[in-house]
Amino acid sequence: MLRGLSAVAATAPELFDDPEAEDVHHFVEKRLQQEIGETALKLHAGRSRNEQIATDLRLFVRAACNTLQTQLAELAQAAAAQAKKAGMAAMPSYTHLQRAEPVLVAHWLLAYCEMFLRDATRLADCRARLNYCPLGSGAIAGATLKLDREMVAAELKFTAPTANSMDATSDRDFAIEFAQTLSIVAVHLSRWAEEFILFSTLEYGFVHLPESYSTGSSAMPQKQNPDALELIRGKAGRVIGAAQQLLVTLKGLPLAYNKDMQETQEPVFAVADTVSMMLKVAAGFMREVTLDLDHMTKAAGTGYMNAMAAATYLSEKGVPFRRAHEIIGRAVRLGLEQGRELHEMLIDDLKGISEAFDADFYESVTLQAVLDCHNVTGGTARERVAQALAEMEARLQKLLPVEDSDVHA
Repeated sequence: MLRGLSAVAATAPELFDDPEAEDVHHFVEKRLQQEIGETALKLHAGRSRNEQIATDLRLFVRAACNTLQTQLAELAQAAAAQAKKAGMAAMPSYTHLQRAEPVLVAHWLLAYCEMFLRDATRLADCRARLNYCPLGSGAIAGATLKLDREMVAAELKFTAPTANSMDATSDRDFAIEFAQTLSIVAVHLSRWAEEFILFSTLEYGFVHLPESYSTGSSAMPQKQNPDALELIRGKAGRVIGAAQQLLVTLKGLPLAYNKDMQETQEPVFAVADTVSMMLKVAAGFMREVTLDLDHMTKAAGTGYMNAMAAATYLSEKGVPFRRAHEIIGRAVRLGLEQGRELHEMLIDDLKGISEAFDADFYESVTLQAVLDCHNVTGGTARERVAQALAEMEARLQKLLPVEDSDVHA
């Protein structure tokens, strides 16, 4: 039987098409019978397709989790490499799509690294919960032969056998969790793509699109369109839809196995393939994209984005922050009237608003000072970001691919 199964495993893919086979398990049994004769009919002893299908799907999702974790790490590594390359370059940050405060470019990129690493840990959690072996559960009540379920689980690198035969044959929680986890990955990728699309426009000018990940217009020769990013953004809807499909399919099923569950397989395969493709494209784009660091840094020094630091300056002079906020608001209005940034305003004009202003004000609102005043864990101060980048690189080194040599998706 082992010799025959080895021969079946070597079957060319084009021979898999068998209109008489009910499913892959029946196909294997039929092919095995061609190899070794009637002994092949013993292959099904102690087995049910219900438990086999549940096991197959767990093996697929487990292998997919490994692959996707590696791809997330590769994308985060590409983002971290861009962050390291950016050095101490700055850029505007935004709330409500309005300029807010300057941050280091590296700080912005590391924000996405954090998202992608959380996604990787979610996949690891999903993998840990699904890694129990249904084989030996029979159709619903357990196998009728005294099988060594622990040995089978160990051979297939599962943590242990499943604890309840009814649950094992009907459980698709792991499929829902997998699809929902990938929905979060897709949302993160969509947000990332949207921001790079915005920043590549002439209005921002922070990003130069790599030619290999963009296309020209069929009508306007000057156009360079971010098609790869737009497709990533668009495919997020497909992934989210597949997760919803699984929930709707399973919401009314009684215990245990029902044929409706056949409809859970295609969405699982679809989300795994789609997100894998999205991650591959995103990592390639991130490696090749060019950031206009000079333009980003220049933009970080305009638009009164040092107003928060200016209010902090006054609060350190003993002015209550609520009052300091009001004073700086008046200073900004005066600056708008005069066509001056805060750091360009005359000290006499500032003193006319509040006697708390002094000559040392200008040192506190330089770009470097504004960055460094956010000197807290997780802040954009240059020292903090350098530390965060080093820690991110160390975390990524530990996020090695999980080998699954015996089982392939």
